[in-house]
Amino acid sequence: MLQVFRDTHYDFQGKRRGAFVISALVILVGIAFTVIRGGPNYSIDFTGGLSLMLRFDTPVNEGAVRDAVYAMGYSDAEVKTITGRGQQDVLIRIPVTAEGEEANEQIQAGLQEQFPDNPIHVRSVESVGPKIGHELRNAAILAILASLFFIVIYISWRFKYRYAIAALAALAHDVLIVFGLFSILNLQLSLAVIAAFLTIVGYSLNDTIVVFDRIRENVKKLRAKKFFDQVNTSINETLSRTILTSGTTLIVVLVLYFFGGPVIHDFAFALLAGVLVGTYSSVFVASPVLVEWNLARPEKQGKKKF
Repeated sequence: MLQVFRDTHYDFQGKRRGAFVISALVILVGIAFTVIRGGPNYSIDFTGGLSLMLRFDTPVNEGAVRDAVYAMGYSDAEVKTITGRGQQDVLIRIPVTAEGEEANEQIQAGLQEQFPDNPIHVRSVESVGPKIGHELRNAAILAILASLFFIVIYISWRFKYRYAIAALAALAHDVLIVFGLFSILNLQLSLAVIAAFLTIVGYSLNDTIVVFDRIRENVKKLRAKKFFDQVNTSINETLSRTILTSGTTLIVVLVLYFFGGPVIHDFAFALLAGVLVGTYSSVFVASPVLVEWNLARPEKQGKKKF
């Protein structure tokens, strides 16, 4: 089996409280930015609006299209160009609350007037009403909460209740940090980004379960050692697997981020941040929570399954 690290003895748990402080600071900064900005930056998936994909016969400058749309009174419009296979599409997203069809016609007419010698072809038109957007937002929140609930049940059955709480703390940590990064960078939360959040939950949980499984084995094998040392040994033994898994995943996500185009840029960024934070939390959040819990309430070994 390929191993990046062999016979390591890093004292991860000795640095756990410093890691707690760093994580808490990052989460607090993210929350502060969310409050300062007046809440999350929801996309039209959740607020309602118009998404218009246009193709010009001759590629146009993104800034010129943006200026033209702003001049029509849509100062909060999002304009992106999507290039591929020698073609260029222009994506225009506007958070409108009414008369979506009227806005669609106005934008097309205004752009055709701005670029009279450059015919425009409509590739797609999508409109989401405010009520549907609100329902989608509630469904997205419910999906995340439901996934966390069933994760707690599974780990409580597979390991023990304290392991479930430790895993839940790590998952909440991952989602809060990635959410905070979106607030700090003022990136939009869309349905695709929510899908990325759920992917992050699954990825981080998988890595945490691997570490927990090794801890359970070492609790039985290394009875002479303290739980603190058993956890450190377990993380060191799974370190190569963690680095290899995260590294190969990062390669794919980096390709999506740099070459996937602007449409999936935020989705890829969420995955990129989630992989990094999820790997970190398996070592410096989930396992340390178990250590702190054991220090506060030592568990008798051999009484119940781990």
